[in-house]
Amino acid sequence: MKTIEATSLTAAAALLNVLCVIPAYGFGIAPAGQRAVSAPTISRVGPSTGYVVTSTQLGAEPIKITMPALSSTMKEGRVVSWLKNEGDEIEAGEAIMVVESDKADMDVEAFEDGYLAKIITEEGESAPVGEVVALIAALESEIGDVVSSYEGGSAAPAADNSAAEDAAPAAGDTPAAAAPDVSFSQIDMPALSSTMKEGKVVSWLKAEGDPISSGEAIMVVESDKADMDVEAFEDGYLAAIITEEGDSGAVGAPVALIAENESDIPALKAYAATLSGFVAAPAVAAPATSAPAAPKPAVSKPAAGGAAASGDRVVASPLAKKRAEELGFDISTIAGTGPNGRITAGDVEAAAASGAPAAKKASAEPSKPAWTPAAGVIAATPTARAFAKKAKLDLATITGTGEFGRVTIDDVKMATGEKKPERKRASQPGAEVVELPGDFVAFTGMQKAVSNNMMATLNIPEFRVSREIQMDAFDSLYQSLKPKGVTVSAMLAKAVALAIAKHPIINSSYSEQGGAPGIQYNQDINIAMAVAIDGGLITPTLKYANERSMVELGENWKELVGKAKTGTLSPDEYNSGTFTISNMGMFGVTDFGAILPAGSGGILAIGGTQETIVPDSAAVLGLKKVKKMKVTLTCDHRQIYGADAALFLKTLADIMENKLDMLS
Repeated sequence: MKTIEATSLTAAAALLNVLCVIPAYGFGIAPAGQRAVSAPTISRVGPSTGYVVTSTQLGAEPIKITMPALSSTMKEGRVVSWLKNEGDEIEAGEAIMVVESDKADMDVEAFEDGYLAKIITEEGESAPVGEVVALIAALESEIGDVVSSYEGGSAAPAADNSAAEDAAPAAGDTPAAAAPDVSFSQIDMPALSSTMKEGKVVSWLKAEGDPISSGEAIMVVESDKADMDVEAFEDGYLAAIITEEGDSGAVGAPVALIAENESDIPALKAYAATLSGFVAAPAVAAPATSAPAAPKPAVSKPAAGGAAASGDRVVASPLAKKRAEELGFDISTIAGTGPNGRITAGDVEAAAASGAPAAKKASAEPSKPAWTPAAGVIAATPTARAFAKKAKLDLATITGTGEFGRVTIDDVKMATGEKKPERKRASQPGAEVVELPGDFVAFTGMQKAVSNNMMATLNIPEFRVSREIQMDAFDSLYQSLKPKGVTVSAMLAKAVALAIAKHPIINSSYSEQGGAPGIQYNQDINIAMAVAIDGGLITPTLKYANERSMVELGENWKELVGKAKTGTLSPDEYNSGTFTISNMGMFGVTDFGAILPAGSGGILAIGGTQETIVPDSAAVLGLKKVKKMKVTLTCDHRQIYGADAALFLKTLADIMENKLDMLS
């Protein structure tokens, strides 16, 4: 028999709290098996022979965190990020690091309170499964001793307990049906603390038949320390739930089966029926005369043959619950005939066949209770924790949008401003959802040119003059010329060119030559017409518009518009204008002001034609309806004055209202 001597009550209490007897190795908490839970293997290593451990030696004894087995095929893991720094205080259930396995990244939680004394495996480094990656000191005052013992080479490696495991098979194992010849994995009740003997399933976050992704939380388990979510290590389908919500199971006992293929679910459900959620504790070496351990009291279950009392928890198989919901039965009113009063699918079918009234619950409650993390535990994905640590953000200040309020990487990015929050857009039922652009798009070459030209006009002193022109006669002429291919744009260009010929100052531009400011007159009247095309704006030019016939101008304009749409205009066809027209009348715009292009003296903005009532002494009622169009002239005030603009617009109106023979 081994003797352990403690020189203080504190040391004795600590010793009793953390050590359990293992015959082949003296004492120590045996490394946990490869369980489906994101938690490290933690061990306290003591002497394997009759050493005397004093309180001084025990005080510096570290809690060793080893690389956990995060999947059945994992041989080594890489530390993605440490979520705690050396010297930081650690609480049980708190995530301390993110580990990358051969399946996914998962956060690893601490099972003991203490202080992170030494990080052995740094971020980005890998370690085999079971190798010590960090040391935890029980007290802050022991950090220095733990670090010194490690650097001095006295930190013993985790004890190899494989022999103990081989020598002590589970005494309570009961014969079970042979496992089906399909690919599946078994989820066992995880050891969430060093003192945990059994755990209770608080909530299943997935239902039978649901697809499961590696790293996804599938259930919430209540231990003797706290509630923690348990994640899956494999992709697949939740084939069978063995331990129902509210039921407890011994550590290491099967709680669920995951099928690799959805078609294998029925076979695994049949196999699950032969498995139990409780297993006996491992056999412990004892004298031959010692009496057998007393059996563990059975968990109380409803008696078979009676319905559950009001307010009691209903014990039923998942299929029975589903079938009762489909048939509209309140499952608490059905008597169970299964083991310990468990309601089976057959009980539900029998109740339906007997004509029992369907008593649906008055208020529809969720099939699963809302899950809330334990106090002090912030639900977050491993990548979110790592990103928040690098950004130096407190996860407690971030609102999670993931399942059950879990903080995701997108939540952290939105908190840092790297990503814009996504808002739900209100939409009417049946209305088409329109996706609006929200990203930055660089200017095309044409857009850059337009932008530069607009900026170049900011220092030009400009002014605007507007006038209405009656369009009835002009429209009649257009209808007669339209069959010949003449367009409104060509007619406007011709009318403006004829008016400019009578007011050359409108066709001029401001210029400086030899340091002296002056007016640059243009002998040719070239009318540039603004055309909006995909990705920009261009101004095809009708050259010598005052000298050419309407038909010729109409044909030339069609040619120029075609080239503009295909991007084949030559520079001389779009940059030789001496005066510009911008027409938005076809869009229903009544009037607007155009920006003066650089290097020109004026631009004419043309609005749409509108019907209006005007006085007419010759009319029966003294009123008549006419069509009017509003035009606005923008001029460079350095060489063009208000009177010049007014006289030009008067001439233009006279041509379009009274002298249409000049156009035809």
